[in-house]
Amino acid sequence: MIRFESVSMRYPDSTNPVLHDATFEIPEGELCLVVGQTGTGKTTLLRAINGLVPHFTGGTLSGRVLVDGRDTRTHRPRDLADVVGLVGQDPLANFVTDTVEDELAYGMESLGLPPDVMRTRVEETLDLLGLAGVRGRPIATLSGGQQQRVAIGAVLTTHPRVLVLDEPTSALDPQAAEEVLAALQRLVHDLGVTVVLAEHRLERVVEYADRVVLVPGDGRALEVGPPAQVLASSSVAPPVVELGRLAGWDPLPLSVRDARRLAGPLRERLAAIPPPVRGRDGNHGIDRTHGTDGDPPAVASARGLIVTYGGGRTARSGRRPALRDLDLDVAPGEVVALMGRNGAGKSTLLNALVGLVRPTAGTLRVAGIDPTRHKPREIARAVGLVPQDPGALLYAETVAQECRQADRDFGAEPGRCAEILARLAPGVPDDRHPRDLSEGQRLCLALAVVLTGRPPLLLLDEPTRGLDYLAKARLARIVEDLVAEGRGVVFATHDVELVAEIASRVVVLAEGEVVADGPVGAVIAASPTFAPQVAKILRPLPWLTVADVAAALEHAS
Repeated sequence: MIRFESVSMRYPDSTNPVLHDATFEIPEGELCLVVGQTGTGKTTLLRAINGLVPHFTGGTLSGRVLVDGRDTRTHRPRDLADVVGLVGQDPLANFVTDTVEDELAYGMESLGLPPDVMRTRVEETLDLLGLAGVRGRPIATLSGGQQQRVAIGAVLTTHPRVLVLDEPTSALDPQAAEEVLAALQRLVHDLGVTVVLAEHRLERVVEYADRVVLVPGDGRALEVGPPAQVLASSSVAPPVVELGRLAGWDPLPLSVRDARRLAGPLRERLAAIPPPVRGRDGNHGIDRTHGTDGDPPAVASARGLIVTYGGGRTARSGRRPALRDLDLDVAPGEVVALMGRNGAGKSTLLNALVGLVRPTAGTLRVAGIDPTRHKPREIARAVGLVPQDPGALLYAETVAQECRQADRDFGAEPGRCAEILARLAPGVPDDRHPRDLSEGQRLCLALAVVLTGRPPLLLLDEPTRGLDYLAKARLARIVEDLVAEGRGVVFATHDVELVAEIASRVVVLAEGEVVADGPVGAVIAASPTFAPQVAKILRPLPWLTVADVAAALEHAS
């Protein structure tokens, strides 16, 4: 169905090719997973399948890409629209209508399908992706995860033979991600659709893949093969594979179920070793939620917080509050993870803490100020927010200009922002326009800009979208440094592995209310939804990460 023949791709003003001599095939009816570190060329490879590369991106492509026998050199994206459907990393950039139903129907209208066929497919897709409850909603009012599902649905309604997805589950909660992946499985197994997807959260998708394409970057050749074979030595691997490497399991497991079958001896060794303590008095900050006389003042505090979009204090106004009577304290040196399904109110809470949303009722204090009553420059020195769309913070023509401007805005010593960026994402070109960076690189640049101001409180909304495991490890080290300096960190995420790595406390929201609040181990270890892979494999033992297990085994030997 898809064939790459000696494909190399070089963008304008770039000395090195993004792809080099890529040669491989993807048969019809397979699910192919594209993996690699941030910025290695995964998105370029995906866009080459429908001709966006090089017809709309520019640059020089050598070799050829064949899709269902059509050569993308002579077939532009519109000529492949009946065969290939593409869902990019940023769904908002591709929406062309205002409401969910209209967006689902738009692609079919472009193909001239009959109204009765369109109606049937819209209904099927609404049910398939769990969107029936928001069918008439304006897309702009949906959460990031809901928008992601709408973007996927808008492509699915056209019934493409090849479906290409870039980070399809990055903004989805675990349950929604499972629903989307189950839908993709049905397309592959029941309808013979060829699915090609790039995903950094390999723990979610690797067990479903028929083959893996590893994009190493730096002009090196691609590695293509069965998932276990490719990931056995890859620097990019999910926790289940990392734990299998550590324990010496053979064959290497790709799913929690397979790993549990092999984990009996490892559980016996770990049963006599006390696991590390997380949360209250643990090694990831101190839980001072309720505080005592000897505790330092909270870096953030909310009391009775109510936020209702469009006005109105309660549902009697016709609108359900996004936050309802919420109380929250964040202590210095504390890392708080906000979790919950899409639309639970996580982003709304972060936006309220930084003054972007005005509460309907309740009080807020952040680093000693009320963010609803101070100017943006004063707020920026108290609290920094990296939103789901990091490009919203970037406006300069080059990375270097962005960093210099951040230094000037915060009165920092020259080079501070560039130094932070180098720690987060080494090798980002100074002369590259921010819009030409990968999603992960753009997020790292926005984070570097915010951290330049050294705010007492850092807010992160889905901070690992577009980040590979190595980039997440660098982010974790940055957070550790902030904790050591006594700064507070609050991040909204669906990435349970990140929560296990860096959080000291977890707050779970549902329909704008706090339904759980406690140390990370107590909240997520026993949860069927939020438990990380290591916790599922080693249950009932309360271990959360591969690093914890490795340290314990080394200490015991």
